[in-house]
Amino acid sequence: MKVFKFGGASIKDASSIKNILKIISSHNNEKLVIVVSAMGKTTNALEIVVYNYLNNKTELQSSISDVFNFHSKIMNSLFKKNDPVFFEINKLFEKLNSFMKSNKSPSYSFVYDQIVSIGELIASNIIHHFLLNNNINCSLIDARNCIKTDSKYRGGKVQWETTNKKVKEFISDSNINITQGFIGSDKNNFTVTLGREGSDYSAAIFAYVLNAESLSIWKDVSGLLNADPKFFSNTKLLNQISYSETIELAFYGASIIHPKTLQPLQKKEIPLHVKSFKNPQSKGTIISKGVDIEPLVPCYIFKENLILLKLSSLDFSFMVEDNISSIFKELHDLKMKVDLIQNSAISFSVCFFDKYNNINDLVKNLEGKFKIDMHKNVSLFTIRHFNEKSIKKVSNKRNLVLEQRTEKTIRLIFSN
Repeated sequence: MKVFKFGGASIKDASSIKNILKIISSHNNEKLVIVVSAMGKTTNALEIVVYNYLNNKTELQSSISDVFNFHSKIMNSLFKKNDPVFFEINKLFEKLNSFMKSNKSPSYSFVYDQIVSIGELIASNIIHHFLLNNNINCSLIDARNCIKTDSKYRGGKVQWETTNKKVKEFISDSNINITQGFIGSDKNNFTVTLGREGSDYSAAIFAYVLNAESLSIWKDVSGLLNADPKFFSNTKLLNQISYSETIELAFYGASIIHPKTLQPLQKKEIPLHVKSFKNPQSKGTIISKGVDIEPLVPCYIFKENLILLKLSSLDFSFMVEDNISSIFKELHDLKMKVDLIQNSAISFSVCFFDKYNNINDLVKNLEGKFKIDMHKNVSLFTIRHFNEKSIKKVSNKRNLVLEQRTEKTIRLIFSN
């Protein structure tokens, strides 16, 4: 048994879905569970539907039509007019409209999960029918029957014991099973989404429960790279990397596999392949237990538009637990995402992203307790497996305001 996961970019239009057919056809004699995300930017479009449902009813039907028309265009390119898929997709939209008419819950998170989840249901239906029409024997499985969670909407916690039973109960004997990423359900059978990187996590859950031989995540890049090509030139493909090294890079902010996806795989030592759907014959990157990163090259993570606060005690007293805990309470209460901390005897530095523009409130709350030195719009470079050449590469003509080193990692903050 192998698990394949296809993200939104890999199924964004009719030609992409035809490409998926080629990939699956080359594995037609194997047992596969195929986990799919919503197509293209469907989740974003459905978030607009959620907003309009709760705040702007005059635009609601228009936003629903945008989602419907996007998928209709894809289906019209893949199917004949009388194909059963049109009936199935219409039925999903009827259920969506029925929910919006009958719902009494004021909870944004509950409403979000019930509406946004339709994206994965539409995508899996379309792919299921397209594969059937092209002589691929496959079954469509509703992930909500398999992945059981608590009722924390927009971030459900998996109930592993029940999920283990349900996955084995619902996965059919067909060689190929199609299901949805990102979604599960609670004890009342309401849809619950799994939060950030939920589709990858769904695929890892299926792989774990089914003792899969491997999990392959198909992306629009060649595999895991040592840097984001949007910010760095001459990036290199990482042929192999360990679970723990991948988690380290994710912790520092790399756009890489989320740790919650790796955790169930690591427990059963199931290798994760990150492969290109554009070039499926290429090996991509293999993430597995205990392997050295190969090639051993510096890995760069870049973040910008951050704020650096340097706080000093007013009476030259030590910066110890009481001071630091009060600082973190303010950061937590104002929803600041902390990227780096550093302290000495009488000072404490913290670099963070002010997503909700709360910096003035933070400074006001800290004034009178600390001397404050603030640097806005700083950039943070993290280099894992650094060398002097890599440091020079990012330091060129930049004004360094803070440096932090460990054996394998250097973090550099520059003012703009």
